[in-house]
Amino acid sequence: MDKQELLRHLQKEGFSKRVVQAFDRVKREDFVPEGYERYAYEDAALPIGYGPTISQPSTIAFMLDLLDPQDEQKILEIGCGCGYVLALLSVLCPHARIYGTERIKNLAQGAKKRLKKYKNVKVYHTPEGVGTPKKKPFDRILVSASAYNIPYYLVEQLRDRGIVVCPVRKSIMKFQRKGDKVEKEDHYGFSFVPLIE
Repeated sequence: MDKQELLRHLQKEGFSKRVVQAFDRVKREDFVPEGYERYAYEDAALPIGYGPTISQPSTIAFMLDLLDPQDEQKILEIGCGCGYVLALLSVLCPHARIYGTERIKNLAQGAKKRLKKYKNVKVYHTPEGVGTPKKKPFDRILVSASAYNIPYYLVEQLRDRGIVVCPVRKSIMKFQRKGDKVEKEDHYGFSFVPLIE
């Protein structure tokens, strides 16, 4: 599958136009390890070393549509790996403040290098804890690894009306904070590397 075939596939799957356009503008081959470039536009997860993967494009598109990121928001990705999703978020929201955290030092350093041209993105190596509580509250939080239980501690880092999208075991879940209440959506049938909590 080449890039144009992948874009047609994402369109056919019904993902939003703005998300598909972001996939068009970001070169996935810049974020895959050397030797995997010819697979960059397959709708498949690829290894990036140290255990994590770069998620398959259709899964990322699904999560981004659920997240519904808007410009000028404060957005966090937890488990940013190679930085590909941060690049997509930067294209989607060029005036947002976008933060990425990564526990594995070599991945965090690699993501920083790849994302130099994306001026509204900052990557942090966070060997302990999940996220960056000092930067809260966030408008959007995207988690790119699977939690074992519902991560209410992340919902607490949201502004009112803010959204967390997080894999929980075999589901992708969306949480929206509305005052003292949390609305939940559950979409079953996904597989992610585990989140180190």
